Amino acid sequence: MTVEIDHVLVRDVMHRGIVSCAGDASLGEVAGTMARHRVHAVAIDDPDGRRPAAVVSDLDVIAAIASGEQPTAARTAGTEPLAVSSDERLDRAAQLMSEHAVSHLLVVDAVNGHPVGMLSTLDIAAVYADVPG
Repeated sequence: MTVEIDHVLVRDVMHRGIVSCAGDASLGEVAGTMARHRVHAVAIDDPDGRRPAAVVSDLDVIAAIASGEQPTAARTAGTEPLAVSSDERLDRAAQLMSEHAVSHLLVVDAVNGHPVGMLSTLDIAAVYADVPG
């Protein structure tokens, strides 16, 4: 059985909180952070502290490892953070991911715009397949 995701809000399925690292963190530090927290994406802290500067995904880390380079977290990041409101419908979030070819969205509070969590393709897939969280 599948669930119609247009009736589900991002805030209902996102992962609350953001795992982050400094932009000058090594590739090993980024990979270690992902492994310790069991996440597929890490936000890179922005010096102004208001919003993450970029997102490093597990696929970005794998690409860097395969290239033989040892870049910093900031250089490894494949994308600037693409944000979605916590009050947005899940089908719109899926559309954004598809349009921008990303597997993670930064979730921001609908009222104040501050980052509150992350949404991944797996979060959407679980809802669609009606798999309990």
